[in-house]
Amino acid sequence: MHLLLPALQKGLDALGLSLTETQQVQLLAYMDLIGKWNKVYNLTAVRDANEMLTHHLLDSLAVVAPLRRELAKLSRPTSDLAASSVAVEALGDAKGREDKFSLLDVGAGAGLPGIVIAITCPEVSVTCVDAVAKKAAFVQQVAAAIKLPNLKGLHARVESLTHPYDVVCSRAFASLHDFTCWSQHALTKHGVWMAMKGRHPDQELAALPESVNVFHVEQLHVPGLDAERCIVWMRG
Repeated sequence: MHLLLPALQKGLDALGLSLTETQQVQLLAYMDLIGKWNKVYNLTAVRDANEMLTHHLLDSLAVVAPLRRELAKLSRPTSDLAASSVAVEALGDAKGREDKFSLLDVGAGAGLPGIVIAITCPEVSVTCVDAVAKKAAFVQQVAAAIKLPNLKGLHARVESLTHPYDVVCSRAFASLHDFTCWSQHALTKHGVWMAMKGRHPDQELAALPESVNVFHVEQLHVPGLDAERCIVWMRG
């Protein structure tokens, strides 16, 4: 058994998340891969395993329940003329269907939160994009190593992407203004931006263009982390 499994389970309980044993093993295997690659590629400044659990895994896991809630609200087009609301639970039952929700993690770095979302939400097709080739390669390696068919790493600049995603997210990537401007072509008409931030970003919110609608700033509690965290939810 992994030494950090009890601490992970405690964090999941605090977040109200129920994951399978396989998903928990995948999360810890992913964390171990970050530690292994860090020795050569410097993916993240956090080196201590316990700190990595809190600052990386649990920090990313804190957005899973809010993300599932927003996905359940999204209306997906079923044809050029009609649309229907699809609940996350229904998608989970439709294993292998091609109309999975799609999420783009911008400036993904070591794959946070994208890889954590791919593990915990198999009903979501996750693409982690990064302008640094070694970081995109790391995501691909994780997808292969822990068997995540719904995850892929992409070496590109987000400004160059035109394929639309239901959710475009970021974690400590850029200002809200730059994040939304650079990724606006990658967001579907019905989609949402999910920006992970620390303190309530008043100045960044004030600098957003009128075309961006902030519909919720959601405070988060990360177990074991004595720091402010929030999600800024936006639509185009």
